[in-house]
Amino acid sequence: MDDVKLQLEVQNLYSDYVFCVDNTKFEKWRDFFTDDCLYRIVSRENFDAKKPMSTLQLEGQAMLKDRVHGMNDTIMHVPYYQRHIVSPPRIHRVQDNTIHAEANYLVVRSRDDTFSEVFNTGRYLDVLVRQGDGQALKIKERVCVFDGDLVPNSIVYPL
Repeated sequence: MDDVKLQLEVQNLYSDYVFCVDNTKFEKWRDFFTDDCLYRIVSRENFDAKKPMSTLQLEGQAMLKDRVHGMNDTIMHVPYYQRHIVSPPRIHRVQDNTIHAEANYLVVRSRDDTFSEVFNTGRYLDVLVRQGDGQALKIKERVCVFDGDLVPNSIVYPL
């Protein structure tokens, strides 16, 4: 596969991902990940220091399913909307069916009763693999490294 085609494919995966999350299609959010996936949200300080402490860590589809159930049915929070702005991805390495990529993100949170605010900024560090009959790209590992040390209130929805 040529570099331009791969770049566009990864860009489309990222665009589809944030469209899904920003439009609260959380049941479909799980479809972006492999069965044995890792989804982790960690501060830059802990990531750079190689500390295992994460704000959130989900391993495998079962944990993603539990998180979706929580977001939809059990987690109590003030309702809000979020919008992502994601940079074009940078592909660092391709080896067999595995792609190592990275992109910067910015998440804006909006509520009915207040002004929109920058909620979270950082970068995605991803391991992508090809799966299925059509060899679609899936996220095997997504580490969301957020820039600050603090998170306002809590992270309910996926970054």
